[in-house]
Amino acid sequence: MDRLLFGDNQFFGVNHMSEEKARAQSMKFQDLSAVIDVLDAAYDEGIHTFMCTTHDRVGEIVDYMRTKPERYAEQIFYPGMPYAHKYANAMTEDGMVGAIKRFLPDGGLLDAAFKGGMSVAKKDIEGITTLLIDAEMKMFQGLPTPVIFLQNVVVDLLLGLGFKDAFRIFAEHVRKKYNAEPGFISMNLPTLLKVLKEVGVENPVVCSNINKVGFRMSGGGVTAYEKALNEYEFQAIAMSVFASGAIPPREAIEWVCKLPNLKSIVFGASSRSNIHSTKVLVDEYWVG
Repeated sequence: MDRLLFGDNQFFGVNHMSEEKARAQSMKFQDLSAVIDVLDAAYDEGIHTFMCTTHDRVGEIVDYMRTKPERYAEQIFYPGMPYAHKYANAMTEDGMVGAIKRFLPDGGLLDAAFKGGMSVAKKDIEGITTLLIDAEMKMFQGLPTPVIFLQNVVVDLLLGLGFKDAFRIFAEHVRKKYNAEPGFISMNLPTLLKVLKEVGVENPVVCSNINKVGFRMSGGGVTAYEKALNEYEFQAIAMSVFASGAIPPREAIEWVCKLPNLKSIVFGASSRSNIHSTKVLVDEYWVG
């Protein structure tokens, strides 16, 4: 994995500290050309990995890049599925149980879990998981996707429900069908790592909030995360390293680059200058 990955939150109006800034970003990137300009800036800085959701507009980005294979010869995609906010909105509207019912077939996983117990539910997990992966991977057909992520809305929901086997099934399908590494995004790194080890997912790629102030780091905060980084065998990707602007960039990068077992940092930016400054800081503080 590259040390620095480029994320897509800014393109879709996602900002965890400011709704006003989120709306402004959403307006700014309504036009595909504005998105491409920022991605080109990242690419020209040597940041060739785009860690993205399976939002419909990512399909437009992918289609555009397909038309210019020479320009984007080294472009790599790390898809994350399903599109998180679609499911988050469903949970807000319908609650956890209602959201699951909305997106799963009638008589599927949830009904099985309540009517027949966990052993029956497990029979449905594999089919649902593999169908979801294959459906959302269609937009990336023919493009390099060496890591494929399960988004945190689903990861953390499965953790809460105790459907541990889903992680193993996801990992096995991604490795077998797409020759890719399975990735998991979670807001609770310590708990996820424990479960992945239990179900036999070896050396997984795991992306989680990792920052100096413990911003959105569930499961024990900074101390627990540092302990997990030292004790588990996995490939760590740090996100929200700036804590949505709460930590000055230099301070944030210097701290995170000293952590053990860190493989990559994923960040989002809306301008060429911010992309450049982040790249310079990472190059300065990431030793080895």
